[in-house]
Amino acid sequence: MRRFRSRLSLAFLRIVLASLALLAVAPAPARADDLPKAVRAMIRDAGNADADADRLAILERLATRSDLPPALKADARRLHDEVKRWITTKYLPYFSRKAAPEKGYPFGIGEDSPLFPITRIYLGRMLVWRTLESGNIKAYPEVRHRWLSRAVREFEAAREAFPENRIVRMYLGEPIPWPKDLPGAEGAPAWARLQREGLERLAEIITWWIDRRMQPDGQFGGGWGDDCEMWRWWVPVLLAFEDPKIVQAQARFSEALMGQPHMKDGYTSRMSDVEHTAEDSTDAILPMMHLVPDDPVWQKRARRLVDLMETRWTGENERGHLQFKSTYFTGTKVDDRPERACDTPWHVRAVQPALLLWQRTADERIGRLVCRWLGTWVDATARAEYGKPAGVIPAAIHWPEGRVGGLGKDWWDPRNHGEPTLYEWPIAQTALCDTFLLAWHMTGERRYLAPLESMARLRRKYLAGEYKGKMEPGSEGWCARRLNLIAPTLAKYRRLSGDNAFDDLLRRDDGGVLAEDAAARRKAAAPRLGRTAEALRVNRPGYTNEVRWTDRVLNFPNIFRPMYMFKDGLKGFARPRPDDLYQTATGDPGALGYLPLNGVRWLTPPRDIAALVTASGPGRFTAEVVHFGTSPRTMAAELYLLKPGRYTVEVRAVKAGKDVGNEAERIAGPTLIEVKGPRMRVPLEVPPRRVTVLDVRRAE
Repeated sequence: MRRFRSRLSLAFLRIVLASLALLAVAPAPARADDLPKAVRAMIRDAGNADADADRLAILERLATRSDLPPALKADARRLHDEVKRWITTKYLPYFSRKAAPEKGYPFGIGEDSPLFPITRIYLGRMLVWRTLESGNIKAYPEVRHRWLSRAVREFEAAREAFPENRIVRMYLGEPIPWPKDLPGAEGAPAWARLQREGLERLAEIITWWIDRRMQPDGQFGGGWGDDCEMWRWWVPVLLAFEDPKIVQAQARFSEALMGQPHMKDGYTSRMSDVEHTAEDSTDAILPMMHLVPDDPVWQKRARRLVDLMETRWTGENERGHLQFKSTYFTGTKVDDRPERACDTPWHVRAVQPALLLWQRTADERIGRLVCRWLGTWVDATARAEYGKPAGVIPAAIHWPEGRVGGLGKDWWDPRNHGEPTLYEWPIAQTALCDTFLLAWHMTGERRYLAPLESMARLRRKYLAGEYKGKMEPGSEGWCARRLNLIAPTLAKYRRLSGDNAFDDLLRRDDGGVLAEDAAARRKAAAPRLGRTAEALRVNRPGYTNEVRWTDRVLNFPNIFRPMYMFKDGLKGFARPRPDDLYQTATGDPGALGYLPLNGVRWLTPPRDIAALVTASGPGRFTAEVVHFGTSPRTMAAELYLLKPGRYTVEVRAVKAGKDVGNEAERIAGPTLIEVKGPRMRVPLEVPPRRVTVLDVRRAE
């Protein structure tokens, strides 16, 4: 035993001596003060560079210097490779599983390295964009703030080391101006100047993504499931106007996505929840149905969703009602686990293209299937069950019993998905409300308005102060407080019916939609459009090269809200609102979504132009157009809501700064036209720098 111990001691001594020898020859980390002046200047320039490409070039030169200590040379190579990956990766959020506030990110560069402060620029960005993307983080303010507080610390340390870096300062709340020359605005109405600015800036961002990020296979760098959502914020320039380059990019992307192996059945083969699985098909098919509505290929793809709904995804529950069997399904399979056996408001997304086809063609098969399913939800809304108040749309209906709720203890949280809040009430309620309104519009059956009417009654009670004391989650008062969500649907109902029964709620929850005369619409439009123009005047990098998740392109300003980067938030950073551009230019009182009421598409690029629809319905269309160029502009208006019949078309114009009502001069018409279908194209020549009024009304 003694001999064994002596051998062990001798072995230990040898290990210690070997370690000391290694320490004696290992290169110590280079201190910044000991480096050559030229090397220190290169590191400083690399950190201060706004553009990652400039930083990469500096690091490449740095790594090849012969006077660099070995340890620093290795760090320079590692950082060079990481920056190169940031710039050239085909998958923008490549770091998503490795970056976190506790462990940072494995750059492989020690804190004592002179290059370490540069890594803080990248870790801060990783934490910001991962937070903006993750629902599990965003759902809880404390968790979200913890993530972003670490990002703030990283950026503050980077700013101290590299005070000239404008990107770092942008994340800390110092805006980068986005100068843009917008000539010809003198004397133009406020709404026109602001809409034109918002359209042009948005179009420039979209074009940047097409030119800089679109890959040979059609992707933009976020993966098909995120890239497909980009068209949603393209809508004002993609569908309210006509830009050939942007249209071509959308067509290329949609066709490429539908041609992927996982889409061979017309719906994804990747099992997940309906909010996510529906994206690939709906967000590929739907924009193309707006762009080429008569194309039989896209109509066939929409009808395929009807086939799947009828034969695979739904069934008759124990109450004899049609419902979806699960929240999780693909084009070939349905997950039958009890905790996932929920029908939800999100399920409308799975058949959204078919809803548009029904709206346009009155297809009887689509109508029968959709109406039977909606009847299930009308019935569940009316019932007080499982703690849910009567008259409130539930968060879920469980299969096969057909009862309200999932397997969770609360009716408003079905617990059918692992991501907090994604299926909790009132998520996706507006989508289902619009679908109810569509069914009423197509069938004339008032029962589909019942959920809107019952929730409007509860909303009135809340606004009248009838709910006292603490409102427990799931209670009637708790629901009523949140029922301002029905306002966009009520606005569409008013536009379709002319019924003013809900005007009291619209004045409280969505006042702008009640501006029915032209003067009131101009006045209401200006502040709405001003918010988006102001938001896009700064921080262009936050919408372009900084973005790492393609379904969050316009979300950068969110980091300045309370409990994000800073506990109390920072004022002056609004998020762009593309819906305001879309609504004012097309006359739709709500989102494009599930019941589009866009009265027009302007067949001209969204540059040097602004349009405000002042009347839109089945018997009349009126809009004011301002062209900011210097010569007449030939274009067309494609009208969508006019009922068949004979109409007169008249074009009037006034000089900039003059009142449209009193100073209008007729420049064309009246001309008689015949509307025979859902789309009528009206040619138009718009004089420069005047307010031009297009007036289409039913002939007497």
